[in-house]
Amino acid sequence: MPHATQHADVATVATAELESALRGGPFHVALRAAIAARGLPLQRVQHHLSRYGVKVGVTSLSYWQQGARRPQRPESLRAVRALEEILQLPEESLIRLLAEADERPGAERPAGRSYRSLVAASDVLERMLAELNLPPDGGLHTLGHHERVRIGAHRELAGRESHHIVRAHKDGVDRFVAVHHGDPGCAPERMGVHALENCRTGRVRAHHDTGVLVAELLFDTRLRAGDTFLFRYAVEDGTAGVCREYVRGFGPAGGQYALQVRFDERALPLRCHRFAQHSAAAPRSGRQELVLSGHHHSVHLVEPRVRTGVVGIGWDWE
Repeated sequence: MPHATQHADVATVATAELESALRGGPFHVALRAAIAARGLPLQRVQHHLSRYGVKVGVTSLSYWQQGARRPQRPESLRAVRALEEILQLPEESLIRLLAEADERPGAERPAGRSYRSLVAASDVLERMLAELNLPPDGGLHTLGHHERVRIGAHRELAGRESHHIVRAHKDGVDRFVAVHHGDPGCAPERMGVHALENCRTGRVRAHHDTGVLVAELLFDTRLRAGDTFLFRYAVEDGTAGVCREYVRGFGPAGGQYALQVRFDERALPLRCHRFAQHSAAAPRSGRQELVLSGHHHSVHLVEPRVRTGVVGIGWDWE
């Protein structure tokens, strides 16, 4: 039975490769080995995912197993968990490899923010929105977002203020969901949310372990599709330790974004820089040194039109 023996040998090799990849990674090698071991074409994998209520394109799956891209969005992370079941893998085996890749020496990531923590935060955020009966799509497109961040005398993230210009893309929109992700060690239950202009504070939820704070900002009007609206709010933080950067993630491409970071005169950084990432799991790029203004002790960046990914400002202390 040489033909059957040949198939058995191939299966044995595929299984051994999969077991090795699941132990040591990286993620894309393990995913490719798991798909090969199950003998599934990507179209079938996509079909199985759709039965789990997860939409992922064949191109994305191909990129994932080639290592050209990594799953980062909440929908993509749901897909990874579904893949563990579809491909009959141990629970958390692929998610663990994503996390470990970001925690290896030399991996670039936000200070104190591992990929594992970002995965956990995205899961928590989804649950919080579901508990508040708030859809992920709030019906608003951002035309402009100006964010001002304050770093306190103890080098902590003291707070931030956001000024939004939005346009409704459906009728009946009457609120905005603000999300704040504090630095490691923060206490979101002790943070404050303040409605400053054209809005009022509604329900507020906090999750201590991940540092996620969610707040409703209620408008005093119901917008119709095409209506524009301006509002401002602030988050008082100051509950964590030393802050070394501030990042902002974007899903769909949108309008203008401006970020200003202002430092207390008693705690000035040695140097500051801006950076960008295609996703929270991707390497950083576009590093550019920023000069601290003399009188106001601030730096800023402006994105005329944001793209999917992450932008931020980082700094070094003595």
